[in-house]
Amino acid sequence: MTRLNPYLTFERNAREALEFYRSAFGGELTIDTFASYDMGQDPGDNDLVMHGQLESPSGFVLMASDTPSSMPYTPPAGMSIAINGDDEAELERYWDALAEGSTVNMPFETPPWGGRFGMLTDRFGTAWMLALNAT
Repeated sequence: MTRLNPYLTFERNAREALEFYRSAFGGELTIDTFASYDMGQDPGDNDLVMHGQLESPSGFVLMASDTPSSMPYTPPAGMSIAINGDDEAELERYWDALAEGSTVNMPFETPPWGGRFGMLTDRFGTAWMLALNAT
């Protein structure tokens, strides 16, 4: 099976972001640090996340890492992670959790096409779109 998964990069706060996403989505979180692999990195990077992976009970996978000091960090731009489905209560829980400390670009409300839709940028700079399918 081939899957497409978002892979987010952070500037020294991937662990905090992944823990936040686990609190929002639930699931199993695994984290490997740069210290887990002796790759001659800057010792100041040892505790940073080389690879983190969250597998949610709903079946989606979110991956992330910190940018090591040897590489330039570029904040995310021009993309959003979209979550859509038929379970309004589940989407409402995700929205409420992600909205903590976020910038809401469009409230999670009923748009002209039906269902519910909202957009926000979370406190880590990740843009999200949530959509309840119209019935």
